[in-house]
Amino acid sequence: MMTETAVQTAARRARALSLQMTRWPSVTGSPDEAAFSEHLRAHLAETPYFTRHPDQLFTIDSHGEPMTRTLVALARGTGRRTVVLAGHFDTVSITNYGALAALACDSEPLTQALIAELRGRPRNRAEEKALADFESGDFIAGRGLLDMKSGLAAGIAALERFVAMEAPQGNILFVATPDEENRSRGMRSLRDALPDIARRFDLDIIAGINLDASSCEHDGEEGRAVYLGSIGKFAPFAFVIGRPTHAGYPFDGTSASRIGADIVRAMDTVPELSDEAFGERAPPPVCLEARDVRDGYEVTTPDRVWLSFNWLTHRRRAADILNDFHVVVSGALQSALDTQDAHHARFQGGPVAKTQGVVLTYAELVARLKGDALERLEALDLSLSGGNDPLKVSREIVAAAAAEAGIEGPAVIIGFGSLHYPLVHLEQAGGAGRTMRTRLQAVMADTAKRHGTSIKFKQIFAGISDMSFFGHRPDAGEAGILAANTPSAAFTDATPAGLLSFPTVNIGPWGRDYHQKWERVHAPYTFGVLPDLVFESALALLDSAPETHP
Repeated sequence: MMTETAVQTAARRARALSLQMTRWPSVTGSPDEAAFSEHLRAHLAETPYFTRHPDQLFTIDSHGEPMTRTLVALARGTGRRTVVLAGHFDTVSITNYGALAALACDSEPLTQALIAELRGRPRNRAEEKALADFESGDFIAGRGLLDMKSGLAAGIAALERFVAMEAPQGNILFVATPDEENRSRGMRSLRDALPDIARRFDLDIIAGINLDASSCEHDGEEGRAVYLGSIGKFAPFAFVIGRPTHAGYPFDGTSASRIGADIVRAMDTVPELSDEAFGERAPPPVCLEARDVRDGYEVTTPDRVWLSFNWLTHRRRAADILNDFHVVVSGALQSALDTQDAHHARFQGGPVAKTQGVVLTYAELVARLKGDALERLEALDLSLSGGNDPLKVSREIVAAAAAEAGIEGPAVIIGFGSLHYPLVHLEQAGGAGRTMRTRLQAVMADTAKRHGTSIKFKQIFAGISDMSFFGHRPDAGEAGILAANTPSAAFTDATPAGLLSFPTVNIGPWGRDYHQKWERVHAPYTFGVLPDLVFESALALLDSAPETHP
């Protein structure tokens, strides 16, 4: 009988563990999320290595009530050099499975149920593709299987293969974090704890591998990738203040809706506002929320409108985004007022006085407040800090600040409405990043050849990810601009001194339609190739031999 190879053992283990972890539900913010790390700790505690080394398997507090925790598992070899393998275990909601919600976390029965549902009714193009994928046997469904418990399983399989070696060089630190789908509190609390963990176990953390999932709508070429960076995200808001007037006298005031409409027109999906670097282009900004900030019905023009945008970046920093947004909003405000004045003149049949408006940053707004007003604003922020909707929290604080300052319209307050995810790229790590890329390039070629596939470098991971906070030490100037212009302290990234900095990449599973009902992982790559790629990448990075250059 043929003996199973280490690669085959890792593939079998990755598949079994992926399906097992998917059966442990862990929707973000739920008690199940809080329970997940203990499920995984108990499972790993029964493995031979951690039975012998129980002190190297533990959890650390992250956030919430009940407390949500990060699992930490250290596999020791020789020396201090350490690679961190990291992934998140929280998932989005299961509600979009509808009548199949009870099967959402049981991958194999769910896959069969989805096949039956799709076969039994007319299908659109996306559903035709999903059915073909499921019927091929190469794709498996399940909430969180793709995003991203199969990535965690690949990391664990690599760790277990590492400890099976005789005197391996270096160490692997595996971490499984909560809360990526909300505001990355798991990864950020781990980042803050890493210096103490490194001191406790005398580790020199030299690199990180994030294990998050990517998507590909074709043959998987875009998913079989090592990502050198992760996209940056800003959430600029515009709080529009008009001058309300009775609908029968429209030119006696200025509608906040008119101004808001021009801002959306000037921002939403405008290609010239997209960011470009590393030979790739980020999507243009999009409007995520536009609402009239009032309760009930009145025959009065809107006095306040709230707009929030998602602006993804490949190079722009906070000051760039705030300045560019200020220019766009100022132009849109002027355009709206000029149009209204032109309409008024045509209606009246003669010249009218020019309407003036102002744009203020949130920092400029707060600078107008004194004493008791600042204390009331801080108290409001504290009372709202437990909320999970950053836009709602920010909107209420900005409205209160504008009222305290007595701001009269037409005016627009701008700032950042939720947590900023910094752009990260291996290029930022200088020589250490170049060494990491060189070593990974050799591993990718060898692994691709061994498995008869292709693996390539991609510059920017397009999904907002924990990688933004993994091995990344925030710039103090950047943090200051963000903190001054973000209404709620709960959605700023306050960091302690002494954070570790090390180069990171993303190596994870691929599939299609993640977060959707048809979310599915490509099993042959995810279980067969990925654990091998992660393992060999970790070994190459742990090798202490100096680089040789021709």
